[in-house]
Amino acid sequence: MTLVAFMQAGNTSVYSGSWRHPATEHGYLDASYYAKVGRQLEDGCFDLMFFDDRLAMPGIYGGSVAEAVRHGARPVKLDLGVVLGVLAQATSRIGLGATYSTTYYAPFHVARTFATLDHLSAGRAAWNVVTSVNDSEAQNFGMDAHLGHDERYDRADEFLDVVSGLWDTWDDDAILHDRAAGLFADPDKVHELRHSGRFFSARGPLTVPRTPQGRPVIIQAGSSGRGREFASRWAELIFTGDPGLEVARNHYADQKARISDAGRDPASVRICPMAYAVVGESEQHAKEREAMLLEDLVHPMASLTLLSELMNYDFAQHDLDDPVTDELIASVSGIRGLVQNLRTHIGGNVTVRDLAGHRATLLQGPRFVGTGDQVADQMAEWFHADACDGFVLAATHMPGSFEDVVRMVVPRLQQRGLFRTAYEGTTLREHLGLSRPSVDHAAHTSTVV
Repeated sequence: MTLVAFMQAGNTSVYSGSWRHPATEHGYLDASYYAKVGRQLEDGCFDLMFFDDRLAMPGIYGGSVAEAVRHGARPVKLDLGVVLGVLAQATSRIGLGATYSTTYYAPFHVARTFATLDHLSAGRAAWNVVTSVNDSEAQNFGMDAHLGHDERYDRADEFLDVVSGLWDTWDDDAILHDRAAGLFADPDKVHELRHSGRFFSARGPLTVPRTPQGRPVIIQAGSSGRGREFASRWAELIFTGDPGLEVARNHYADQKARISDAGRDPASVRICPMAYAVVGESEQHAKEREAMLLEDLVHPMASLTLLSELMNYDFAQHDLDDPVTDELIASVSGIRGLVQNLRTHIGGNVTVRDLAGHRATLLQGPRFVGTGDQVADQMAEWFHADACDGFVLAATHMPGSFEDVVRMVVPRLQQRGLFRTAYEGTTLREHLGLSRPSVDHAAHTSTVV
């Protein structure tokens, strides 16, 4: 089983009420806070911790950031390159991943950032590829509006071509360090890319040599049809938002089939839904913790603010009792798959109020509740039902959620033979059972116009 910690470098976890939780530590502006969490997760032998990101404060709802600021709906987002640099020094085995946008960054910048991280972490880097989702981000980068859904993925496809090509511009044995001959590296083994395409041009070579993993691990989270196609071509770990077991099983089967159709081995790609683990010393204790999450901590306005951001759609134009129709979903340009999955799982006539409710906030993935044994059993049920290859665990409070999982759930998974008891390798690819890719110059020599 793959276990990934879903992180935010800001004031709240993906659960928007986490900052209000009485056990949450508000150390998100302190380097030692992230180092502490990283070491805890490493003690639990997690494969990876990766950080979600957005390039704007949520400001779609009502055309203002006021509600995001007022209710703490992720208004704080630190620069992830710096945060991962801290973690590279504080940890030694756990994988380190970050979200970087293909819409607003340049391929050379992203290729260099993650190649550098892979070297300085001794082979633990992962890039979560996103296309960015809303107009607020566009307006922070000199544009009025966001690109359309399909155009974002067209751009992302070419972006990945360029980045992977830049990572392959150095052969593994290019550096010689021949002091006597005065030869630093073999120029025949360092290659220009000379890409010229619809969206990008890049001469290369990259200024960072071939990395310990060959290439950093690629994570992708698209759940729309186009997103799944993109993941089938590029992703090595796919992060999903499937709220129920049957939805997850169907998604898993569909995505694995698409990977096969793309000419790749489905077994080489890990599919992991986001999940919450609400763990207690007893079943009653866990249910009391869950009740607090469902009833006390999330303001509906925070939910609508974040939903507007994710869907690039202003829900301020709706009453709470307006239905969530096919036409509404088709009119948005953000993350359509999330709301489609929620509507399928909730069933019936879903309204905006349903999406803004406390329970919907915790429906982006399964919620496992109980003692350590009970939570391990629930995770095992999904794992054995061909619904996933593991989980991306989100925190209901920080860092206590991860402390609970490491202390009470991981040992139970280990006893069942479902999770490692120690790291066997040193790189993230080794943790995930992924092969190290070879340099492939032929794949990057064509010029696209």
